[in-house]
Amino acid sequence: MANRGPSYGLSREVQQKIDRQYDPELEQVLVRWILAQCGSDVAQPAPGRDGFQQWLKDGTVLCRLINSLHPRGQGPVAKVQASAMAFKQMEQISQFLQAAERYGIAATDIFQTVDLWEGKNMACVQRTLMNLGSLAVAKGDGLFVGDPNWFPKKSQENRRVFSEDKLKEGQSVIGLQMGTNRGASQAGMTGYGMPRQIL
Repeated sequence: MANRGPSYGLSREVQQKIDRQYDPELEQVLVRWILAQCGSDVAQPAPGRDGFQQWLKDGTVLCRLINSLHPRGQGPVAKVQASAMAFKQMEQISQFLQAAERYGIAATDIFQTVDLWEGKNMACVQRTLMNLGSLAVAKGDGLFVGDPNWFPKKSQENRRVFSEDKLKEGQSVIGLQMGTNRGASQAGMTGYGMPRQIL
């Protein structure tokens, strides 16, 4: 990876805008959940955005997290090991991202590997983890550990079944969005080209 120097001008403004989206309160919720979900395998991170990024940067915490959301021995990431090599760390992050997508997170809700590894967009990392927590609560398979109120509730399907008679009734009703011609008449209309009579 190239070592990037400080950014200036428009790039700096864009990076500052991205950095302002980071939520310290959400960070505390996510840390509590990850520690509860992973158990004693994971150490407490240093507080703050940089501490959170360093904690997740090597990918081991993320891989342990996604494995803990599956039955024991059936985790999607087979080999979780800490490494000081950059490509190994990024490989583990990408394994987590692939497993999260298979778990049910939409591809549009998943951060890019460099967002976390370089710390460029930690707000996006937070959103992915929040979506993962919400999905784990919604699955209700008993593998979620922690308080379900930490995460927003996912919407559930509420399928409606109507009888044939009810469906036929709906076809005979003219909705108000389509307009109606009830009460319309041509009373008071004058022929074309004639001036309007004002009395």
